[in-house]
Amino acid sequence: TAVVLSGIMNFLGVLTGGLSVAYAMVELLPPDVLSPPDGTPAVPMLLSLFGTALVWNLLTWRAGIPNSSSHCVIGAIVGVAIGDALVHTRSLSEGVDWHQVTKVLEALAVSPLLGLVGAALFYLAMRAVVKDPALYQPPTGDAPPRGWVRWLLVASCSGVSFSHGNNDGQKSIGLIMLAVVGLMPALYALNPLEAHRLPLPVAQATQIETLLTQYDHNGLRAEALAAAARLKAEGEAAAQHAGTTPQDGPRTVVAQRADVFEVLAGLKQVEHVSSVPGAERAQAKKLRQGLQPVVEFAPWWVRLLSALCLSLGTMIGYKRIVRTLGEKIGRTHLTPAQGASAELVGAGLILTAGYTGLPVSTTHIITAGIAGSMLGAGSGVQGGMVGRIALAWIATLPVTILMAAGLFYVLSL
Repeated sequence: TAVVLSGIMNFLGVLTGGLSVAYAMVELLPPDVLSPPDGTPAVPMLLSLFGTALVWNLLTWRAGIPNSSSHCVIGAIVGVAIGDALVHTRSLSEGVDWHQVTKVLEALAVSPLLGLVGAALFYLAMRAVVKDPALYQPPTGDAPPRGWVRWLLVASCSGVSFSHGNNDGQKSIGLIMLAVVGLMPALYALNPLEAHRLPLPVAQATQIETLLTQYDHNGLRAEALAAAARLKAEGEAAAQHAGTTPQDGPRTVVAQRADVFEVLAGLKQVEHVSSVPGAERAQAKKLRQGLQPVVEFAPWWVRLLSALCLSLGTMIGYKRIVRTLGEKIGRTHLTPAQGASAELVGAGLILTAGYTGLPVSTTHIITAGIAGSMLGAGSGVQGGMVGRIALAWIATLPVTILMAAGLFYVLSL
């Protein structure tokens, strides 16, 4: 019953979530990888991403180690960006959006620490306020907790499942959209509800081109400037022909998508250059936010597919990891108070990250929360298992970055 409830809450979490986390991850990829200018399917990118993530996740799952799929996927995405820079002989400072990478990695690093400290403090507060001994005794055999303790655990479990669906569901939506657009670029290149914004009005396109040209000395990629010029020329041609098709025909939606992503990347760079005046940075942000809906979207069936995959995956593959979390992190079996502390604090952190556009690791936060509750109770943790988990955490990013970069480089030759 608990597993089914968890699956349902995961499902609802995905459907009620947004897209900010999804595209925070997608934007780690260079625009020419996201949308190849020649319109060809992005097969090297997809094989590198999914192959790397699948291999590493299966290895850690078989070992029963709570590895983070988020770390795995983000590492693979960064690896593809590095591989793309090597293929095109770009410097890594130009070929990788390090500002976005740093922002994502900071969230991944800080959130488990907050989970550890937050769960320990929550447990201590609960111990001081709630005196029911049933809350602090580990379960006996297969007997379920009694009375209100049982409902507390149901609520905390539901909260974690919902927040997991909200944050991790967005990640899976982003990955599905990468696959959909990468394999069928002509069909899903542009958001059908926002495609009317292209061609851009001449005034808007001129603002973009002027802004990018003015701050080209800050290291903007030449592709962004060229894309802005094409969007401006397209807008001027559309205005000149008053809605009729120019003699040379309309550009493909794939070419338009590629240019929009290049311009979005350029505008984001302007936003984050400290030497750019505040007014221009605000203008860049406004222009970027106006363009994003054209290419950053997810059809209803993608959301539904993500929700189904996440909920079914939870119900099928939970046993090995749950056993590790409940029995092998602490020196004693997890008590209801410790479990509730880790889950309630974790749910709050994960849900907050989901609505603020930060991809975090549910696995890391909950694992750190359980360790924090154990430390708060004074029962301690098992050094061997915690060491294995920490090793997997530390190894995931460099291993997946190297695997994905190497695979993408080879497939792109």
